[in-house]
Amino acid sequence: MTELARQLENAVEALRRGELVGMPTETVYGLAADARNPEAVRKIFAAKGRPSDHPLIVHIASANLVEDWASDVPPVAKRLAKAFWPGPLTLILKRLPSVLDEVTGGQDTVGLRVPSHPIALALLKAFGGGVAAPSANRFGRISPTRAAHVSEELGEHVAVVLDGGECEVGIESTIIDVSRGAPVLLRPGRITKEEVARVAGEVVLESNEMTAGAPRASGTLASHYAPVTPVSLVSAIELFKAVTQARSSGENFAVLARTLIDDAPPPGSVWRMAPSDPAAYAHRLYASLRWLDQCGTAKIFIEVPPPHAEWRAVNDRLSRAAVFTG
Repeated sequence: MTELARQLENAVEALRRGELVGMPTETVYGLAADARNPEAVRKIFAAKGRPSDHPLIVHIASANLVEDWASDVPPVAKRLAKAFWPGPLTLILKRLPSVLDEVTGGQDTVGLRVPSHPIALALLKAFGGGVAAPSANRFGRISPTRAAHVSEELGEHVAVVLDGGECEVGIESTIIDVSRGAPVLLRPGRITKEEVARVAGEVVLESNEMTAGAPRASGTLASHYAPVTPVSLVSAIELFKAVTQARSSGENFAVLARTLIDDAPPPGSVWRMAPSDPAAYAHRLYASLRWLDQCGTAKIFIEVPPPHAEWRAVNDRLSRAAVFTG
């Protein structure tokens, strides 16, 4: 038996015992529990410090299993699942009565996803059921994109952490609500609103365009994905001013920027260059935020990316991690 096979066997046994497992996905690492076991699901909330009315996403091994969880699967949901699963897309559907309130936050909907990471799929197939798996971090903090992040933050709560390497996407899945008619984007991700619309064959609304009766969804609070160190978003134009003011006041600071204001980082600063490509930026975002957060500076400045469609998901995460200051 290979080491990976042994770890998968241990992880399946842990899930069946009602314990928590650190599970790699292509987006971020998840904190997985048997979605049919209410005691196990409650352990997720206790470990993360997550409010109990916040719904969890159920990860399943195949689109063929959707009807084990959803009471109504409209044609648009089937088209989206066929196009994007396995992959970083979560669909919000009307739930079956058998789905736990602990999973749905007491709502009449459930979020479902088929991840594309091979270890996640192997775990789900071997387990033979769905797992509830929010990001494996303290509530509101930076999501983990490496196994070490899970162990560092939640190690004492997790029976097994499966090491699947660094997450390919690096930010959470796109969430589309298809439970109320026209598809509604609740959370942007790697799969864009425009890509969803092309497959759906209809206009995709933004959540703020259709908030009445909208289900609660993971990762949509105003403050989320945040380092402990205070973060400020600054425009490219304002970055030099912010850095100059921090230096003049004697504050040490860290910077995540797509441009360098001088040939070398200013003295007293920690400077991390960010990729100019939005997919590469997303892939490295959380690891960069964790690294900057551990540098011991008084604040972090982040140069805000362009307000273009391809940056929608990155800007969403940054807006929840920071306060815009210029």
